[in-house]
Amino acid sequence: MTEMMQALEQGDLALIDQLLESFLVKELPEEIYALAEIFMQYGYMKEADRVLEHLQFLFPEEAQLKIDRANVLMELGDEDEALNLLLEIEETSPEYPQALVVLADYYQMQGLFEVAEKRINEALAILPDEPLLHFAKAELLFETGRFLEAARLYEELYAQQGEFAGINLVERLAEVYRAGAAYETAFDYYLKALEDEVKPDVLFGAAYSAFQSQKYEMAIKQLEELKELDPDYFSAYLLLAESYAMTEDNQKAYAAIQEGLKRDEYDKSLYLFAGKMALKNGLPVEAEQYLREAIALDPEYMEAILALISVLGQQERNEDVIELFESLQQNDFEWSTLYPFAAEAYENLELYDRAYEFYSLAYNDFKEDATFLEKYVYFLLEEGKRSEAKVVLGQLITIQPGEPEWQEKLETLEFE
Repeated sequence: MTEMMQALEQGDLALIDQLLESFLVKELPEEIYALAEIFMQYGYMKEADRVLEHLQFLFPEEAQLKIDRANVLMELGDEDEALNLLLEIEETSPEYPQALVVLADYYQMQGLFEVAEKRINEALAILPDEPLLHFAKAELLFETGRFLEAARLYEELYAQQGEFAGINLVERLAEVYRAGAAYETAFDYYLKALEDEVKPDVLFGAAYSAFQSQKYEMAIKQLEELKELDPDYFSAYLLLAESYAMTEDNQKAYAAIQEGLKRDEYDKSLYLFAGKMALKNGLPVEAEQYLREAIALDPEYMEAILALISVLGQQERNEDVIELFESLQQNDFEWSTLYPFAAEAYENLELYDRAYEFYSLAYNDFKEDATFLEKYVYFLLEEGKRSEAKVVLGQLITIQPGEPEWQEKLETLEFE
């Protein structure tokens, strides 16, 4: 066994293979089984399967060997053979509940969650007080988005012990409450977890939950600590910038997002938020640069495109709006949200046919938008399109029945 352990630590596959041949012949079954466990621990799954297959040959009716080998085969991607082994285990076998749990894992991996839950429930019917089964069910419920049910089971397990199957239950409770949008409860559990051990993921989870609970100062505190602990935890920078922005400290928000970009220059969301913060800090040139960087990373990044077009429109840079819009069209990117911007830019450039085209295209999607309809009405009236103006005025009256201006204009058109 000593030679085998040395070969394992060195990763010498040739020597492992050579030693294994004689080991399987000479050693007792207990020693051979112990070696299989060591192989699994070190991640040598093919070797573990070879050992377990040998033991199965010696003890073909041993249910535990079938379960162990099924687990290994799943790791190796041979789910069909794993399933066959599990289905061989008799319902009367003491290992049957364990086999049901492994079967549940198999079905869970296949996305057959209802079947997986059925298998776990079968096992619970046999062993209703077995914590392993309750934990397995909680994990399944968590994965399938049934967060409140999962939380109840985790709470019951946590009342018995703080850790289960290598999982810290305080952290798991924080995660499940966060996933279920119970952010204040999640935050409390994250703080409790941090009392035991300060870890980057736990700090971020605490910060995110604090942010969602509108505890922005607490979020900032956790994120600043996270930055010191792990400066390359990229997700921290955007959330930190957003937290500062929510406290209306736009300068610190801008500084945080710039720091994030130094760490991760390929995250489009960082460039988008940097653009927004640059605008908040009165830096339109920098804002445009950041937004264009975001679009360069993702030419169909709708939020950044919309933000950039809005900036260009506010600066009355109609040619630039059209240039951006037409470049998107050339790349077969059609997004009706941009049509009103295009229509207005064409109108400002006195390209009235093109303006009319995009006002018309935008109408169906924006017939509930009073600001758009108002611009469209005035454009139609200027262009002498009275009958179409009547239709749009009628829609304006529908959504703004208390606005006398539209009724007066409609009546004027009716008498013309």
